[in-house]
Amino acid sequence: MVAEPGDARAPPRPIVVGGIALAGCAAAAASFGLSLSGDYGRAPYVHATIVGWITLSYVLCGLIAWWRRPESRFGPLMVAAGFAPALSRLAEANAAGLQTIGEGLLLLPPVLFLHVFLAYPTGRLERRLDRSLVAAGYAAVFGLDLVRALLESAGRHGGADFAKNAQRAAIAAIALGALGALVSRRRSSGRPFRRSLEPLVACFALALVGLGVGIVMLALGAPGTDLVRWIAFGLVGTAPVLLLIGHLRAGLARTAVGDFFVDLRSDPEPSELRDALARALRDPSLALVYWLPEFGTYADLNGLKVALPGPGEDRAVTLIDRNGAHVAALLHDPSVADERKLLDAVTAAADIALENGRLHAELRARLEELRGSRARIVEAGHKERQRLERNLHDGAQQRLVALSLELSLIENEVDIDSGAKARLDQARREIAASLDELREIARGIHPAVVTGHGLAVALEQLAARADVPVRLTVEVGDRLPEPVEVAGYYVVSESLTNMNKYAKASAATIEVSQTNGLLLVEVTDDGIGGADTERGTGLRGLADRVEALGGRLRVWSPDGGGTRVQAEIPCA
Repeated sequence: MVAEPGDARAPPRPIVVGGIALAGCAAAAASFGLSLSGDYGRAPYVHATIVGWITLSYVLCGLIAWWRRPESRFGPLMVAAGFAPALSRLAEANAAGLQTIGEGLLLLPPVLFLHVFLAYPTGRLERRLDRSLVAAGYAAVFGLDLVRALLESAGRHGGADFAKNAQRAAIAAIALGALGALVSRRRSSGRPFRRSLEPLVACFALALVGLGVGIVMLALGAPGTDLVRWIAFGLVGTAPVLLLIGHLRAGLARTAVGDFFVDLRSDPEPSELRDALARALRDPSLALVYWLPEFGTYADLNGLKVALPGPGEDRAVTLIDRNGAHVAALLHDPSVADERKLLDAVTAAADIALENGRLHAELRARLEELRGSRARIVEAGHKERQRLERNLHDGAQQRLVALSLELSLIENEVDIDSGAKARLDQARREIAASLDELREIARGIHPAVVTGHGLAVALEQLAARADVPVRLTVEVGDRLPEPVEVAGYYVVSESLTNMNKYAKASAATIEVSQTNGLLLVEVTDDGIGGADTERGTGLRGLADRVEALGGRLRVWSPDGGGTRVQAEIPCA
């Protein structure tokens, strides 16, 4: 198993967890008390309770996240966000120094919550847009507050008020921008999120809207500001609870592994193994690919090459090794990596089944390579037959035609007796017969009529030359790819040749149609039957030609029951 960087961090020591928990409780109590002493509308207890709850929930849930997944930065980030409301409440303190600190950090909590939302679930800001928004938020908190403080110390209170309003407007705009970032992340993923994340993502989005609108309403002194702020703060305080639920669901890892072992006992097919892995890891978007050493690449079950996602992409990769050698890789939602123990347990349990799947993928890759190789061989043979047909047409046939004309000229220019004339006539007949034989050979090597006029015309010529009456039906629209037309032609040509030689038939039927991306060719006769694809090379060669194009050839030929040859050739 290959572990990702940073997975070896130890959880915080119990004494550290206990100290932070006590500090969080004290901060929540202080937030509650200081909020009661401030001017927060007609229901100060509601506001004080919400602020205290936010502090306590973020600190405690952040500690749980930190303890359960020390490799993630998300837990410490939540803890930091939990203390932010208490620091901002210092603005209500009686001590001047504490009050100054609180006023400077008054708008820090919204930015920290925004940071938490955008960094979920890894604790890292993965995208440039997210990093830019968070950096702009901190710049608005500290930079604009420094400007306000300098203006106030210079006695320019109007400018200080303007800086304060600008600070609020900037943070409100950044919060709404973060909402857009969450929506774009959701849409650009192109796959379903894990079900445990959906409520949390929705809560984040609504909280960002509430924070942005609440800050704007507070700056404008609009009515209903308290209600909007309470709703926004309530959503902010709900997010850690949802996160905790997600962590508690991770406690079902042992059950998931147990169910996965039950699935493995049934010796699942490779495709079923992927489904079992997706269920165990609770990620319906999971993909399983296999390492093929001979090809030096990863491939899916169909043997097709798969490129692993690189850094910055929205898919995570878990490599699976055995004895230091690659076996497979899981492509999954990044949040799956947060459950490292579950991921390790499931991949370890699947070790043997993964090897079977790798062998299956390797076999499919070899078949794919063989199919491509056979197609290339057929194409090379096709080109060579075209060359031979052109050479016969432009070479030997033209010379025989010229020789026949020359004999006619000699006959007209020289006085010869009846015996010599008979011999010249015989020579011309031999030349004509040789031309017919050469044309027949050329047609067998490569049907130039298919290339020049299409499949329908070529089949009409075949039917006309058959030894028995042939009923021909061709229902094909536009011209098809030449390899498809040539393959269809040879199916009919070889079937009629066999019928003329062996079948003792009195009639034949040829039906050619195009449907659902397939060229369907069927040749039927009423002969004695008994054709065998394993005897001789004719039908076997036809099968190779059709299968090289991804098609299928079938033959029915019971003794005394005639013969039916059917080909299905992809032409889309």
